[in-house]
Amino acid sequence: MSENIHINTKIPLEMRGQRLDRALAQLYPEYSRARWQQWIREGLLKINGHTAKPKAKLLGAEEIELRAETIVEVPWVGQNIPLNIVYEDEYLIIVNKPAGLVVHPGAGQPDHTLVNALLHYAPELEHLPRAGIIHRIDKETTGLLVVARQLSAHTVLVQQLQQRAFLREYLALVRGVLIAGGTVDAPIGRHPRQRVKMAVVNGGRNAITHYRVAEHFRFHSLLQVKLETGRTHQIRVHMTHLGHPLVGDPVYGGRYQVLPDCPQVLQDNLKNFKRQALHAAKLGLKHPKTGEMQQWQAPLPDDMQDLLVQLQADRDEFSHI
Repeated sequence: MSENIHINTKIPLEMRGQRLDRALAQLYPEYSRARWQQWIREGLLKINGHTAKPKAKLLGAEEIELRAETIVEVPWVGQNIPLNIVYEDEYLIIVNKPAGLVVHPGAGQPDHTLVNALLHYAPELEHLPRAGIIHRIDKETTGLLVVARQLSAHTVLVQQLQQRAFLREYLALVRGVLIAGGTVDAPIGRHPRQRVKMAVVNGGRNAITHYRVAEHFRFHSLLQVKLETGRTHQIRVHMTHLGHPLVGDPVYGGRYQVLPDCPQVLQDNLKNFKRQALHAAKLGLKHPKTGEMQQWQAPLPDDMQDLLVQLQADRDEFSHI
C-alpha cells in the first residue's frame, strides 16, 4: 500500500543556519532524516520553487513544498517460491535471481517477491533489515545478489558495499557497435519530467560505470560492465546516455528500430525480447567472518543465451559477404 504525502510549510526564522534535511526532520519527526534526504535528492521537495541538496543551509522563511509517495509497510510473510541458491553458509546466501522476480515487496507488488521466498527458506531472516538483502537488482534483470544471514554479517557487508568493495560485473547486450570500452562518470537523479524514470541530471548522485566490449555483432555489442557505484537503473541509464540502450529495455530503450538486411526471424526475436538484456554475472566480496575474498558466477539465462547464438550466426553468415 502507498500513501500520498503533501506538505506545504514555511521554515521558521529560528532555524536559520541549519541544514535543510536536519530542519525538516525536526519539523516533521514522523519521517526520518534519511527519508527526507531521499525525497530531496529525488527532487520531490521544492524550496522556494526550486530543488536543493540535503545539506543546503537555510536562511529562514523559505517556502517548502513536498509532493511524495511513501509505502505503508505491511508484515512480510514467507512464501514457497523456488530459489536458485548458488552458495550458502551460516553467514550469507548467494542467490541467482530469475527475470520477473521483484526483490522487495512494495506498493505495486505486495508479495511473491524474493523477500517472501527467502523468508520461507530461512525464517530467521525476518529479524534482519530488509530480510538480509544487501543490494538489489531490477525485476527483469537476472543474476547474483547477496543476503546476510546474521546481523553481524549484515553490518560487515553493508560497510563493504558503502566502501565500494564489492565486485559486481554484469553482461549487457546493447544496441549499436562500440569500438572500445570506457567509463561513464555522470550523475544520476530522478528524470525532471517522467518521474518513473531516472536520468543523467545536473545535481544528481555520483554514478560511475566501467565497461569493455566482450563481443561484437553486426548491429549490437555484448559488454562486460562493472559498477563502481550502485544507483537506481545505473547501467540502463548510463548506456542510454551513451546512445547504446540495452536490448529490450521497456523504459529506456525507445521504440524498436528495424535493422537493414537482417533476417526476419532475428528481427522478430529482437523485437519480442521484452526485458532489458542485463545479467549480474559475477559477484565478489570479502566473507563477513573470514575476511577472505570470494567470487561467484552465474551463467547467462536461456533467453539471453539464445539471442546471442542468433546474433553470432547472423554475424558469421554476413562476414563472408
